[in-house]
Amino acid sequence: MIALKNIQTIAVVGAGTMGQGIAQICAMAGFKVILFDVRAENLTIAVEKIANNLLKGVELGKVSKDLKEQALNHIQTVTELKEVKADIAIEAIVEQLNVKQALFQSLEKINNSTCILASNTSSIPITQIAAALQRPENFVGMHFFNPAHIMKLVEIISGAATSPEVVKTVYGLAEKLGKKPVVAKDAPGFIVNRVARHYYVESLKVLEEGVSDVSGIDKLLEASGFKMGPFRLMDLIGVDTNFSVTSSMFNAFHQDSKFRPSRIQQQKVDAGHHGRKSGKGFYSYS
Repeated sequence: MIALKNIQTIAVVGAGTMGQGIAQICAMAGFKVILFDVRAENLTIAVEKIANNLLKGVELGKVSKDLKEQALNHIQTVTELKEVKADIAIEAIVEQLNVKQALFQSLEKINNSTCILASNTSSIPITQIAAALQRPENFVGMHFFNPAHIMKLVEIISGAATSPEVVKTVYGLAEKLGKKPVVAKDAPGFIVNRVARHYYVESLKVLEEGVSDVSGIDKLLEASGFKMGPFRLMDLIGVDTNFSVTSSMFNAFHQDSKFRPSRIQQQKVDAGHHGRKSGKGFYSYS
């Protein structure tokens, strides 16, 4: 099993919002980063957004110009999965069990037996994903929060077969990335998403019942002390991503009604109103 001191190359699979942030912090920490996506245009957008984040950091005096250039130079983009060879591979793709399992099966074949495979899944049990692998002891959950380059918390989730050494290494890696890791047991939603799910679900129920509108609910909860209202937060995270996580947890808890996905949110997803990233969600972003 690879030790923290021997990790030099980190692969990030998926160049969406989460993948961008994870790649950025890994590069800033001095690691060589292989950023993979099947679509070249996604990689171009990702690198542009990372560069803009770093530039903003320079303007705010939080990032030096040298660090900005070094971080960008540490990132290599690839569109061929066979090029994803690293000491640890962190997946940040769609929340679908079969898609994740197929990806990790391929990564397991491409990489050597010491490579750690980590998932940024928000809700799918780690044991369930690892069941498809030849070396489930190398598999672990490493759940970052959006925006990953700013939010400090990282959940480290151990599956039924995950090696304690892998958990220790990934915990240390999270610290090296400047994060605050917390070890969680393998349960649907882990800690944060299980607790926070009702912030969204109950707010959507209030909206469905016509108690108030989107803006009213957000204003009330922000006035109550929350930094961001549920609908503004869903737009930031991605309405589609949030809906996917809720659906996953609903099924994981055997259709417990308290996790029931919202019809309103389903409509938003069907219409392509995915939040800030699409220009429209519960609010419009022109």
